[in-house]
Amino acid sequence: QVSLAESGGGSVETGGSLRLSCAITGYTYDRNYMAWFRQGPGKEREGVAAISRIGDITYYSDFAKGRFTISQAQDKNTVYLQMDDLKPEDTAMYYCAARTFGSVPGGNAWWSAGNEYKYWGQGTQVTVSS
Repeated sequence: QVSLAESGGGSVETGGSLRLSCAITGYTYDRNYMAWFRQGPGKEREGVAAISRIGDITYYSDFAKGRFTISQAQDKNTVYLQMDDLKPEDTAMYYCAARTFGSVPGGNAWWSAGNEYKYWGQGTQVTVSS
């Protein structure tokens, strides 16, 4: 069983920065990817970024490229999302998710499908004011 706990959300003004953290506890050795998702008010959940277990592969949604950075602690038990140049449209609940071992689908879009992930955190709210 894997438990995920997000932190670091808050309220910032446009152009500000936040660093989200996802603490991973429990049996962690069967996961191969970690990801951040978000769901804004009245919007569907969408993938933000993902990182492989050893950190050699990362994926970003187009809106995140150049502004957000996913990383992880050396012990692989914390995953971060550094968010810079925040915009009001970034306002959302942010969730981290863990994918357990299994073959990775082809292409570069699989990582943003929520059904690829088995474990989810409770989320942390990010609010960006104009």
